[in-house]
Amino acid sequence: MGLMQWTFWGAAREVTGSNHLIETSGARVVMDCGLFQGRREESRAKNQQLPYDPKSLDAVVLGHAHTDHSGNLPSLAGGGYAGDVHCTSATRDLCAIMLQDSAMLQEKDADYLRRRGHKGPLIEPLYTTEDAQRIVAQAVTHDYHRPFQVHDGVYATFYDAGHILGSALTRLEIEEGGVKRSVVYACDLGRSGMPILRDPEPPPHADVMVLESTYGDRLHQPLVDAEDELAAHLSRAAARKGKVVIPAFSLGRTQELLYSMHKLVDRGKMPRIPVYVDSPLSANVTDIFRRHPECFDKDMNEHLLVHPDPLGFSELHTIRNVEDSKKLNNMPGPMVIVSASGMAEGGRVLHHLANTISDPANMVLVVGFMAENTLGRRIVEKRPEVRIYGESVPLRAEVVVMNAFSAHGDQADLLRLAGQVKPDRIYLVHGEPAAQAALQAKLREAGFTNVEAPARGQKIQL
Repeated sequence: MGLMQWTFWGAAREVTGSNHLIETSGARVVMDCGLFQGRREESRAKNQQLPYDPKSLDAVVLGHAHTDHSGNLPSLAGGGYAGDVHCTSATRDLCAIMLQDSAMLQEKDADYLRRRGHKGPLIEPLYTTEDAQRIVAQAVTHDYHRPFQVHDGVYATFYDAGHILGSALTRLEIEEGGVKRSVVYACDLGRSGMPILRDPEPPPHADVMVLESTYGDRLHQPLVDAEDELAAHLSRAAARKGKVVIPAFSLGRTQELLYSMHKLVDRGKMPRIPVYVDSPLSANVTDIFRRHPECFDKDMNEHLLVHPDPLGFSELHTIRNVEDSKKLNNMPGPMVIVSASGMAEGGRVLHHLANTISDPANMVLVVGFMAENTLGRRIVEKRPEVRIYGESVPLRAEVVVMNAFSAHGDQADLLRLAGQVKPDRIYLVHGEPAAQAALQAKLREAGFTNVEAPARGQKIQL
């Protein structure tokens, strides 16, 4: 058998920066090209130094549009990659706005540091808006269940991952020297019963499975209970006239929160307080959601018959310009502010956290996973002080963590998918070591004897 190997270049024993290289004698294909998030210096080094020459690549396959999976694609274009980026139609539409937004944010952050007289070497953007536009123009879209050729000897089929709009589980068929191998790339897996999107669907059997493990050590709370809990937290903060800041990813989490809040308002369970979505990107992403009803589940489509805009309600206000964002700092509570970024590593949410977390009347509501060494994780850990824009800020606000809104499958979901695909080998990615160890033990109990959590840069023969 000739060359047929997979190298784990990202999200290996960590949660962000998905990036994998498939090599045969006739093809070099990258699965995802995401941004790493964590310690600033480490993140910069990993994101800036691609582990391969972009010009040497033949194709890219993209599972979905979250930044930790798609966010470094423009660096490929900047490095000379001119091939196709295979993805779903919704993923392409989301990347069109998200990657350009990422480039503009990097340019603005660099300019902000210059104006503040930043000491030390100035941090230049990883890529330009032109790079972002170029890589999106290279996208080739495919529907679910429709096999397509990625490159010589490499074929793929997308299945609905149920994770975010347009997300896909990818089943690859790779041929080398008359030998065929199949791989299911399940990174990320959604959850059954979540609002808006269809449930995840299992691909057919594969020889190898690359499986996420973000929540490999825990089970999620049912969403119905979570919505009641959300109402209770918002009511508690409203009673003390506090501001609730929710760091949320512009894609997926924000729309799920809006949908849940809409239902709570309809049922009279949520206090009628203003809700501000302070993120132009979130607003643009929500518009794209409205353009892709083919991704919606039965409940969402039925809800559309009654509510033409299920992601909007009377208390909801969208903030697009910086001046209106700044006005929120001086407005009295109660109010809810939903703002990106989801791990509080950038974006407008930093300003809101800096202006609210010193007041015990306020609340930081965490609705998703916070990776190690991010500001979001330090808030979850309830550090006495956190650093925002280089300055120490006391953390006195109430901190509430609600992982039930996570779009990632929990341990039961991951075990179920493995049981449906029945692979001979499983490689765990996109998880911290403790979560991976717990999931590895459960998979072995279920009869999967060949389960490994590869390190960054590790190669396996397919």
